[in-house]
Amino acid sequence: MQFLVYILVYPFLWLISILPFRLLYAFSDFLYVLIYRVFGYRKKVVKENLILVFPEKSKEEINRIMKVFYHHLCDMILEAIKSMTISESEMKKRFTFSNIEEIHKLEKENKSIVLMGGHYGSWEWIFILQTYINHKGYAIYKRLANTYFDRLVKRIRAKYNSYLITTKEAIPTLVESKRKGELTINGFAADQSPKVTKAYHWSNFMGINVPVHTGAEMIAKKLDMAVVFFKVKRLKRGFYQATFETITTEPNQFKNYKITDIFLKLVEKQIYDAPEYYLWTHKRWKHKDKALK
Repeated sequence: MQFLVYILVYPFLWLISILPFRLLYAFSDFLYVLIYRVFGYRKKVVKENLILVFPEKSKEEINRIMKVFYHHLCDMILEAIKSMTISESEMKKRFTFSNIEEIHKLEKENKSIVLMGGHYGSWEWIFILQTYINHKGYAIYKRLANTYFDRLVKRIRAKYNSYLITTKEAIPTLVESKRKGELTINGFAADQSPKVTKAYHWSNFMGINVPVHTGAEMIAKKLDMAVVFFKVKRLKRGFYQATFETITTEPNQFKNYKITDIFLKLVEKQIYDAPEYYLWTHKRWKHKDKALK
């Protein structure tokens, strides 16, 4: 059944991926009408999240943020599909880096990197970073239920020396890389909610006490990696710029969870600056009332 779904859906994805950007974004506008206006995909979750973290904003402002967010969400969905066939030169034109020298500096210091970012702006095309640096790239991800689509996503990332690994694979893979003397850069989108039963740390995020992922910090400390935050700014439709900020090159000098808290504050700043580009469809604050007393 998985293969049948794959062979039925894949041709449509491929056809979408070869659309010129003008038509791709026209299709995105149509998708917005379906997702937001017709089906109302997770509108209740998005509105509840926005009201929760921005109680001071008016109903009109909340609605404005929602509309812009859903337009951006549709763009990201289609940009992810576009990754199947987009050329390297086109991606480099559309996803740029303001201070790539920050990564080159750590390379000269022979430091592997834990690269932490939020579900903000766009993260679909950041793997083009691998064409500018010598670090081997890994991204921690959740395996897709359909094994054929999972392999497809892995192939797309692997074109640029970037490899997807699960949470369970992360430690053994990175320990082995360190044993071989490889420099690695390891991406974590670490701002979403873990299961309460697996939460080692609770933190104030957007004014609300929530459980947080701490795996990125734990790996940085275990393998003595530099920790770098990447901020993605939407310049205009279809164009993004990432900026790197080194949090520390000596993670073991920090008390446990301090690095995670610093990371969350950096994500917060992005959200406060332009909330419409955060991924509001996730139930980020669903465990807010379950903190252990």
